[in-house]
Amino acid sequence: MFKKKPKVFITRRLPKKIEIRMMELFDATLNDSDVLLSEEQLIDVFRRYEIIVPSIADNISKKIIDSAGTQLKLLANFGAGIDHIDLDTAKYKNLIVTNTPGYLAEDTADLVMALILALPRRLYEGSRVVEEGLWNGWSPTSLLGNRIYGKRLGIIGMGRIGKAIAQRARAFGISIHYHNRNQLPQNIEESYDASYWKNLDEMIRRMDIISINCPLTSETKGLLSSERLKLMNSDSYLINSSRSEIIDEKALTVLLRDKRIAGAGLDVFSRRKDGKSELLALPNTILIPHMGSATIEGRIEMGEKVIVNIKTYIDGHNPPNRII
Repeated sequence: MFKKKPKVFITRRLPKKIEIRMMELFDATLNDSDVLLSEEQLIDVFRRYEIIVPSIADNISKKIIDSAGTQLKLLANFGAGIDHIDLDTAKYKNLIVTNTPGYLAEDTADLVMALILALPRRLYEGSRVVEEGLWNGWSPTSLLGNRIYGKRLGIIGMGRIGKAIAQRARAFGISIHYHNRNQLPQNIEESYDASYWKNLDEMIRRMDIISINCPLTSETKGLLSSERLKLMNSDSYLINSSRSEIIDEKALTVLLRDKRIAGAGLDVFSRRKDGKSELLALPNTILIPHMGSATIEGRIEMGEKVIVNIKTYIDGHNPPNRII
């Protein structure tokens, strides 16, 4: 299909090992600044390159895809999520889109478990007390949190990540509950000692911890609405490692401020133009910058999958992780 090395543009810096390999295999151009490209810059890239490696932070809109020249053939996405790409327009333009699924589960589950442990035990609050020089020694009533053992965890989305979380949580004596579009087979439920809830509202009412692990779709956008958030108990916690659009964050902010929800650990959240969030001012929150897959091993594996998708395509075969 390609008589010479294809022109490939990589929108963000990747692990050095992956960048070197891409430079060897392809006529690759790196974004050395590692700054998110503007719409105008992306349009220029789409007009000049044959293959583009975007990240989940790039907004690949209809306008950008419509601007693409006939030379552009493949969007080899670095990441599992593809909600940032206008797939309908890509399909209309006969562009192939691939992603890198399957490498996020273990790393994301580790991070979710860290939040599940840190929130009830108020670890972040304790760290800030020490950092600000406000700790005057041990006290019997200082920074009292909640025990993890024996609590009920409600997982929304029992896919790869949800199952990996369940496996870890069970080791801490947490009982596993889940809501899915479809109930899992009995043998899988038994392996996690998991209870299925067809009615999401009923599950939310009875859980100590809710973990959101479903993908962002038209059905899940706004799934945790103001009404549903109000079903949570005042001593329950919310964890989100999926997408911020799944939660009504304005309602969440009010409920956290009024202590109608005990706390929230968010790996994803919406930001104002200044990059901040009202949630940051609340003491019962932990906000981290989308670190679910942020391990060296995981990012290298994702990069290797991108290379496989590109290499398979330029060799004239169907990429293994083709979306459209």
